[in-house]
Amino acid sequence: MEILKVEKLTKIYGKDSTKVVALDNVSFSVEKGEFVAIVGASGSGKSTLLHLIGGVDRPTSGKVYIDGKDIYSLSEDNLAIFRRRYVGLIYQFYNLIPILNVVENITLPLNLDNREVDNNKLNELLKILGLSNRKNHLPHELSGGQQQRTSIGRALITEPTIILADEPTGNLDSKASDEIVELLKKTNKEYNQTIIMITHNMEIASCADRIIKLEDGHIVGE
Repeated sequence: MEILKVEKLTKIYGKDSTKVVALDNVSFSVEKGEFVAIVGASGSGKSTLLHLIGGVDRPTSGKVYIDGKDIYSLSEDNLAIFRRRYVGLIYQFYNLIPILNVVENITLPLNLDNREVDNNKLNELLKILGLSNRKNHLPHELSGGQQQRTSIGRALITEPTIILADEPTGNLDSKASDEIVELLKKTNKEYNQTIIMITHNMEIASCADRIIKLEDGHIVGE
């Protein structure tokens, strides 16, 4: 089942002498339950692509369909709601709220949406994340790996249609990086969670089902 369709996606910044084509006519699709890595050097367009897929930015032209919905046909308010409910975002720099503990950070998207927290699911997720004994800790009391696992929990708690991970191991040492990749693989297999991860690290990318290579805003290989 096709869960994501990217159709002739183009993003241009500036104009005339300052014009930069960050993405140029990019098209591909992702099936439900796939783990896809998007790789490329700095400036290849991979972060721009991820932000467009997630509805964080709007394209110059082209379409993004998530579960059959044209996300750029939505108003800004409805797009924000769609993002919160159907897209899980994991960033390199965890973006945790410093005054909230682990449980409060993980459940934040549900609280913002006035949705009930399923405590059984929350406890199961904390166990998978290895955070059961850290659930009342604030971000500054956690290691980098534990903070990233908290951000993964925040992305998973809403049972999103798709997870978008932007260099999720880029701020971690090799041991913590391995743990995060294993955790992503586990959620992909056990929850059939669709994941798109961007990385410049081919060793990490090799853990995915499929690798898409970007260069100068174009797909140059799979």
